[in-house]
Amino acid sequence: MAFDLHTPICDLLGCEHPVVLAGMGGVARSELVIAVTEAGGFGFLGMVREPPALIRAEAARIRERTSRDFGVNVIPAGTDPALLDAQIVACIEAKVPVVALFWDLQAEIVRRLNSEGILVVCQIGSLREAEEAQEAGAQALIAQGWEAGGHVRGRTGLASLVSDVVARVEVPVLAAGGIVDGAGLAAVLTLGAQGAVVGTAFLATRESFAHDYHKQRILEAHSDETLHTQAFHINWPEGAPVRVLPNSVTRGERGDPFSGARTVIGEEEGRPIYLFSTDSPLRSMTGDFEAMALYAGQGAGRINSIVSAGDRLRRIVSEATAMLGADRSKRHSEDVANERSSPVCMAAEADDRYMGYADRDELLRFVNELLVAERAGARLAIRMSIAAADADAKNLATVIYRDEAHWCGVLAKAIRSLDARPSSRVGAFYDKAMAIANVMDRLAFLNRGQGWVVRTIRDMLPKIRDGSLHAALGEMLRRHETNIALVNSMLPRPPSASA
Repeated sequence: MAFDLHTPICDLLGCEHPVVLAGMGGVARSELVIAVTEAGGFGFLGMVREPPALIRAEAARIRERTSRDFGVNVIPAGTDPALLDAQIVACIEAKVPVVALFWDLQAEIVRRLNSEGILVVCQIGSLREAEEAQEAGAQALIAQGWEAGGHVRGRTGLASLVSDVVARVEVPVLAAGGIVDGAGLAAVLTLGAQGAVVGTAFLATRESFAHDYHKQRILEAHSDETLHTQAFHINWPEGAPVRVLPNSVTRGERGDPFSGARTVIGEEEGRPIYLFSTDSPLRSMTGDFEAMALYAGQGAGRINSIVSAGDRLRRIVSEATAMLGADRSKRHSEDVANERSSPVCMAAEADDRYMGYADRDELLRFVNELLVAERAGARLAIRMSIAAADADAKNLATVIYRDEAHWCGVLAKAIRSLDARPSSRVGAFYDKAMAIANVMDRLAFLNRGQGWVVRTIRDMLPKIRDGSLHAALGEMLRRHETNIALVNSMLPRPPSASA
């Protein structure tokens, strides 16, 4: 039985699979982002403390190689305010589609990015932070569990954190922390997350900008070998623990990290790398790699090869699909076995076309066509909710986005019930609408799309025999009619003939 992993956040980010490359500082450069996005995932450039020129150059390299969306990860708490401002300007000028923020929440940055039409994702480590990020205007959250490699914000295990956050927020939630394979992805999807953020597994790939020494240490890692420490602290605020592989620093062989003069142990293009700094070994560095921060999540022990990022992503997706599909098939078989036998219904066996109903092929074409349109509508609505200056227009666009995302899920479920795979396409309607500069004109164009959905469902409803699908489409029709009326009430009225 076919199972599709596509979730609403895929429509929000413009990817096929709910697998996101973590914005690892230094490691996640354009080569890795391109590899992940071209394989159907979503990638964040790791640009913490990087010069604005590098952000622009890396964004340009991505656009030269792929038309897919991508993001940039910056960390306000670990960046000089003047550099941070220049980074934000660079993201705005480069028209970066998505920006991820981590550590201390700065609501004014979220609002600034939103005002420029940039989607904001905030990584959080607690339920309180999740609620604050949502209130600040973040369109999605990354719930980072204690198991994560690199800087770890919270002290809660991933399963508990995801469950708590999903239950309390309305925006989509991604899960991060120790996820390196399909089993991890499947687990967080069953907890209610809409996808996984993967770091360590992508660090150990050919396209990663990590130094080979770091990759090799991950291959050699054993289960439960990683540890939590504050020894690597230079360049970050106080009290910022990290998860790393053990080395001479974590064993105390290099002295007290918090006393004495700074010691240079490496270099990157003229920049000194200090002992106890948060720098991890990169291709562009030379020096004593053993004593640097060897970031790794708790899943490092399950990584045993250096492969391409595309191959790793496809394996994660394949494993998760097989696991969730098998679980679904098992539950379906149990449901069938538990059903009581019923009298033979001759009408149910009659040819659908002869009875005036849509057959399976026609039904699949119809539902997939609706799904593609709803996906375009969802992406358009969320972009409008970000860009709209008028509070009423922003709120209405948010309502429409949530509706469209909901119907995407309903339609995808209907397609899977027919043992088919839902389309992953986004309708051309989205690109046409985004080409319209004026927000109210774009809103009117959105209404035209909503009207098409209404007409299409009305025409098809008499041909739907399945009672549950008929009811769902009827409700979908009513919700679209309501949203059309709400949009019409906001649009400026044309001048009367007598004016």
